[in-house]
Amino acid sequence: MSDGTPSSIEVGLKGCCPRCGKGKLYDGFLTLAPECDACGLDYSFADSGDGPAVFIMMIAGFIIVGLVLWVEFTWSPPYWVHAVLWIPLTLALTIGLLRPLKGWLVAQQFCHRAEEGRLDK
Repeated sequence: MSDGTPSSIEVGLKGCCPRCGKGKLYDGFLTLAPECDACGLDYSFADSGDGPAVFIMMIAGFIIVGLVLWVEFTWSPPYWVHAVLWIPLTLALTIGLLRPLKGWLVAQQFCHRAEEGRLDK
């Protein structure tokens, strides 16, 4: 972005702070850090919930099911070939996409100042 703020895609891919782009977003594999170690941004606003899992199921499911059907109808291999091909691909796609998609959703929440819904009475 023009004001020095990283893009949400950059935050997702690098796992960096959505405000400064320098600090770490994660403490562990998927555990968000309490705050940015560079600029001090409090990450308590971030709640990606099940969003990354839903996107991953849609993306990986589309890719894997399409490939499984193509391989099956083209070559009709034995079941063990399917297991050898699709189990590792499924694990690689789902685990590999978790961090980037969670980081992207956190960056989108920061960018759009998303908050928990409230009812005014």
